[in-house]
Amino acid sequence: MTTKNTIAIDLDSADIERVLEELMAIRTELVAAAAVSEPRLAEVHPNFRDSARNLLHYLALRRRDLRPLQLQLAKLGLSSLGRAESHVLATIDAVLRALHRLVHRTWQPSSQDATEIDFAAGLRLLSEHTTALLGVSAAKHGVRIMVTIPSEAAKNYTVVHELLQQGMDCMRINCSHDDALAWLQMIEHLRRAEQSLGRHCRIVMDLAGPKLRTGPLEPGPEVVRIRPQRDAYGHVTAAARIWLTAESGPRLPPSPATACLPVPAEWLAGLRPADRVKLTDARGAKRTWTVVDVSDGGCWAEATKTAYIVTATTLQHERDAVGGDLRNTQVGRLANCEKAILLRQGDLLIVTRDLKPGCPFRYDSEGQVLTGATIGCTIPEVFDDVRSGDPIWFDDGRIGGIVEKIESTQVFVRITQARVRGEKLRGDKGINLPESKLRLTALTAQDLKDLAFVAQHADVVELSFSNTAHDVESLQQQLARQGSRQPAIVLKIETRRGFDNLPEMLLTAMRAPSCGVMIARGDLAVECGFERLAEVQEEILWICEAAHIPVIWATQVLESLAKDGMPSRAEITDAAMGHRAECVMLNKGPYVVNAVRMLNDILQRMHAHQTKKQAMLRELRLAHTLPATSVPSDCD
Repeated sequence: MTTKNTIAIDLDSADIERVLEELMAIRTELVAAAAVSEPRLAEVHPNFRDSARNLLHYLALRRRDLRPLQLQLAKLGLSSLGRAESHVLATIDAVLRALHRLVHRTWQPSSQDATEIDFAAGLRLLSEHTTALLGVSAAKHGVRIMVTIPSEAAKNYTVVHELLQQGMDCMRINCSHDDALAWLQMIEHLRRAEQSLGRHCRIVMDLAGPKLRTGPLEPGPEVVRIRPQRDAYGHVTAAARIWLTAESGPRLPPSPATACLPVPAEWLAGLRPADRVKLTDARGAKRTWTVVDVSDGGCWAEATKTAYIVTATTLQHERDAVGGDLRNTQVGRLANCEKAILLRQGDLLIVTRDLKPGCPFRYDSEGQVLTGATIGCTIPEVFDDVRSGDPIWFDDGRIGGIVEKIESTQVFVRITQARVRGEKLRGDKGINLPESKLRLTALTAQDLKDLAFVAQHADVVELSFSNTAHDVESLQQQLARQGSRQPAIVLKIETRRGFDNLPEMLLTAMRAPSCGVMIARGDLAVECGFERLAEVQEEILWICEAAHIPVIWATQVLESLAKDGMPSRAEITDAAMGHRAECVMLNKGPYVVNAVRMLNDILQRMHAHQTKKQAMLRELRLAHTLPATSVPSDCD
């Protein structure tokens, strides 16, 4: 007589056989995919040979929709393959052995196609490759911290010392800014700080790449608006702080200033705390400022009323004494205020192929457009690759449009994305053409000049706008021409094209003994769509883990903290997610030292909870908070 338990076992056996058959077919596909690519694997550096094969296994695995299979494996209490990235074939084989045992058979892979990367080896390879690229971590959490060094680090040793002291593992120099002399001074300050603190820090240099940006706009007037902070009722809550400095040798303010005004050094030397400075501003409004502090580099004055200051505004120095005399001077040359084009949905913007200063819309007395708004483009040849209907984005995705018409000297863009009240477009703002097949090479003429310095001093070179395997090969060839010292290459993934070509670029980069990937989330979000960014960065993390290649999590990490001194809640969560990468990058800002300190603390806390995608089940204090329930006695 057949029991219910026997029937259940028979049904389970049939399910197991179907799962086993599907998984064996998958394994055959994985092995075949790697075998077909053996010529390509032969070009990979020995450090990455096993990793490259694992990457090919992973790519073959992800060509299927595995979700139904995952559910079946989970029902059987087996691995659902959700953590297979770093050891794909080993995971498949482990599940196959367990399935065979469930049907009372034994199974072992043939020695010919057995994997050399088991579970421990996958983790070890990623760790080794991370250390080779980014150095030994200074913190227990193991995630390196990279900091984009500010320009002032060339003159100020203390900035570098404090960053290194707080946990900076990699000092990033952006070649878009400063020059070789300043870069060398930054590096010398780092070496000095390393000796002082007994630590080592990698030097990362970022090649500028082809910067597709808006051109200049017509200069505005030479005027500065000085405005105190007010509450909702118009009451002053904080006076405006004006930094007065000598026009012959201006000094930067030691702390954030509302405005910086150049004045003659002789007049400045006569100012004392509590003195008053009187003036009539550009609107004819009479104003009085109070001197609150004097230092070697300049002095601070405070204002409680708004003022508009222009070049040659007369300042009257009045001592706080009865009958004190007045000394007059004039404000030195001010920079032109920056003009902007106010764009609303439906507006037509003309993008020109030259760098002639653009201009905003001009209106008549009835508000009708007299002349359209124009702005140039730093790389006009990209419009040879643009077609009508292509989307175009400006200023990190704040303004979006559609290419409506293309002429020989200009391109007409219909604005489709902007806030209701409009968005201001200024010069030197990024342009993205995500669906246009641009024939831009990653290395510019300036990059080739900078490579001489980079090859001599950097441990790592970042390739901006890495789009194709050819881009990677070009940099490898250029570095080889610089001599035997070869910095490791990090691919900056910041375009849709670069994301689509990532596997091929990785296999090319793996011809060298060390390499990495940066998720440049700013441009990448614009290129792929903000709604897709989370999905795209997940895929990059998975692909790179399969290749045992370290990932740098970059762009706007704790940016509000670094720039303004206070992080947002969303930024804290974002920084915590960065723990799934091997390195997190912070951008420069007045409070970047505080940002390094906070990031270290966040990463330390996350280390106890998660490694990559795997939750770490440490003891939870929360699990002890529920009061124990009383146990009923036998008498009840």
